[in-house]
Amino acid sequence: MIEVRKLTKRYGPKVAVDDLTFEVKPGRVTGFLGPNGAGKSTTMRMVLELDRPDAGEVLLDGKRYRDLRHPLRKVGSLLEAKAVHGGRSAYHHLLWLAQTNGIGKRRVREVIEEVGLDSVAGKHAGGFSLGMSQRLGIAAALLGDPEILLFDEPVNGLDPEGIRWIRTLMQDLAAEGRTVFVSSHLMSEMALTAAHLIVIGRGRLLADTAVAGFIERNSRSYMRIRTPDPDRLREVLGAAGIQVDQGPGGTLEAVGAELGSIGHLAALNGLRIDELSPQSASLEEAFMQLTAGSVEYRAEEGKR
Repeated sequence: MIEVRKLTKRYGPKVAVDDLTFEVKPGRVTGFLGPNGAGKSTTMRMVLELDRPDAGEVLLDGKRYRDLRHPLRKVGSLLEAKAVHGGRSAYHHLLWLAQTNGIGKRRVREVIEEVGLDSVAGKHAGGFSLGMSQRLGIAAALLGDPEILLFDEPVNGLDPEGIRWIRTLMQDLAAEGRTVFVSSHLMSEMALTAAHLIVIGRGRLLADTAVAGFIERNSRSYMRIRTPDPDRLREVLGAAGIQVDQGPGGTLEAVGAELGSIGHLAALNGLRIDELSPQSASLEEAFMQLTAGSVEYRAEEGKR
């Protein structure tokens, strides 16, 4: 488990992380979301003590990172895919990491095969594409067979097959009881991968919740209705206490009503319905709604 306690980090007058507290529990993939500049990467760097907080602390299964005797056996991480010695081969990059943590050569070969780099293991990492570098970084994260894993934008540079592979890998690792903490800007991917979300904005905690609950609380769900007599149907539904808004293209949007009750009321009043479908917001829409006031860098629409 990762415990973040009252974490604060300043860069001069700018507060990058502001009294941040949350837990990342084992057995599920936890997504880490926030707009650009929200403090996600800084938080992850402080988990690994690459940056020192001005206040607060992070505990990894009850210990600080610096107190871990063999860090790679407890925590695996991918923060920057290109952070490798370009003159080393993929194999020797991993072998160097293994030897500093008491990990045998056999494990190096295992993770190279697991991430699909066995055909290029002898090639210099400096010549790798971003996707290949991502796979090498994931191999390094898996090297010590750790209980805790951190991934910062792990799908960058991966093709569709690679994206599906890393998604399945993270879910499988969580199913084994490991703690998996992943940051990404791809909302569609987080919706498919994560079971729980930590959302921050301007360094502060905005949400700590299950994915389904997050979407439900930060979005608008409704029934979309198409009918040749929208005015009459709106009158009927309104009389029954159902809120009905005007939708695009002549549709109606009924909020807080079940499909069956709308169909029943329409049938009782002899009204034809051509479409009656539930509509729910996506994770992206819910995220945009929650973080609208926390976006630091915003392009102005219509300006070029």
